[in-house]
Amino acid sequence: MTPPPYVIGVDTDVTTLRDADHLLRELAAALPEPEGLYGCTHLVRRGGRRRVALSLGSRSRTAADAARRALTAGGHTVTDGAWDDRGRAVLYPGAAALTGTLTVAELLDRSAIERVRVLGTPGEPDPATPLVTREFVRPHWEDGTLVLAAMPHIGATLVPFEDPAPTPCCADH
Repeated sequence: MTPPPYVIGVDTDVTTLRDADHLLRELAAALPEPEGLYGCTHLVRRGGRRRVALSLGSRSRTAADAARRALTAGGHTVTDGAWDDRGRAVLYPGAAALTGTLTVAELLDRSAIERVRVLGTPGEPDPATPLVTREFVRPHWEDGTLVLAAMPHIGATLVPFEDPAPTPCCADH
């Protein structure tokens, strides 16, 4: 599967991934055709400030145009295209079905994710390997492919690399 051909960028003042995820879901829920939508976050720096920008993509020009109109009417700055080609996908076909523990094969079958890469290991994982989703699966676009980075976990299972509740930097002092 290739990235959606119709993509718009949405500028934000959001500075955390958690806030960007929330805003992305809120914006998508208000759109006329949210099914089949891809929503990504992008870490950007413009004018000396860092923030998290968003992109929304669709395989339908009509849906993308409707999203542009709705977001512009809502006061958002919208541009053509994504901020970069390595967006972190929050919304994508099948994302809602990735709950509980699934095998790698089930994850790939139920969603737009095309590949799982296990950090620190060569090759791809066995399709029968269990993956504990933690209800938080955030793949990234890599060379036009949606790839989930995973890491080894307890009992020969995998978990997505991104933790749903990360410890903030310097939390212990």
